[in-house]
Amino acid sequence: MSTESSKNVVVIGAGVVGLTTAVKIQEKGGYNVTIVAETFPSDPKTIRYTSLWAGAHHVSHAEGDKKQEAIDRETFDVMWELSKPGGEAECAFLRIHQTDYYYDGRNTHMEWMPDFKPLPETDLIENAKTGCTFTTVTIDTPVYCSYLLSRFLARGGTISRSSVQHISQIAEGGASVFTRKSPVKVDAIVACPGLGARTLGGVEDGDVYPTRGQVVILRAPWVRFGRTASHAKDGLWTYVIPRRSGDVIVGGTKVDNDWYPIARRETTLEILQRALALCPELASPEVRAQRAPTVDDLLAIMVEDGCGFRPSRKGGIRLDVERIKGADGNIPLVSNYGHGGGGYQSSWGTAKIALELLEKALVQDVSQA
Repeated sequence: MSTESSKNVVVIGAGVVGLTTAVKIQEKGGYNVTIVAETFPSDPKTIRYTSLWAGAHHVSHAEGDKKQEAIDRETFDVMWELSKPGGEAECAFLRIHQTDYYYDGRNTHMEWMPDFKPLPETDLIENAKTGCTFTTVTIDTPVYCSYLLSRFLARGGTISRSSVQHISQIAEGGASVFTRKSPVKVDAIVACPGLGARTLGGVEDGDVYPTRGQVVILRAPWVRFGRTASHAKDGLWTYVIPRRSGDVIVGGTKVDNDWYPIARRETTLEILQRALALCPELASPEVRAQRAPTVDDLLAIMVEDGCGFRPSRKGGIRLDVERIKGADGNIPLVSNYGHGGGGYQSSWGTAKIALELLEKALVQDVSQA
């Protein structure tokens, strides 16, 4: 609950990372948290808000990195609890049986996932060297992000729809400065600007870059399993991600520094061709009972196609704290961005670390006062 003695914290960014971080801080107690962002989950889809375009499923990208694995496992545990029957956010998740194939023979070190089993060579698809099966969750991204925002507001959080040009604007005037209200003292800022970290004044991280991903949404409620085939080094991998709603997200692409803001028709057709080869079950049971399905059968059930810019960063996720000038001296600036294509998978884990960094920095402020 918010009190007069609570610390005022501003979170910049309302993507899945910003929303999760704001929830984590607000629910800790002792904080009045405000999210400042241009775009929120209930807004129409836009290229400027990547989180709504994500697949998304919890398949860890850690691949043996123990720090990243701990972050991803923390996130999975939270999502597994939220997704349980009767859980707080069950409507945003679908628990599924997932099959992953790897053309490069990698070991993804996902033995910690429920029901994990390596695939025998006889069960691999053509050209795959290794594979595995496990149980995971898929995330209906518009539903889930709206859930996070509602949860944040219900716990006493506030929002401000504003475009931050420089971090100093918040540091000096607080979240209300954009509405021309009297400045409010800010005790700390948490920067979760995603791709905006490239251009946000006071951050301007040149290591941040877009990784464009294109997806197609099909209406195929008969598909209730996930399937992925990938190679670590090329720009293509194929995935089938069903949602509780009956929509299925198929993809995809990974192209660094490609800024084209809408779906390319030729890429959509190519994605559907790959997806159909990997998962013929995408076509309706009626079609498959009569003949071999074609891409045209998938086009007939296409809801939309689109793309998003994953906020990638050389060196990976930035999680640290520095001091910047505030209205009454220096204040902590916690950074939590650069998640690339792993924002959902690592959201709760990095939010936990961001909160720890924030609390440690504020304790130091008190001890030095």
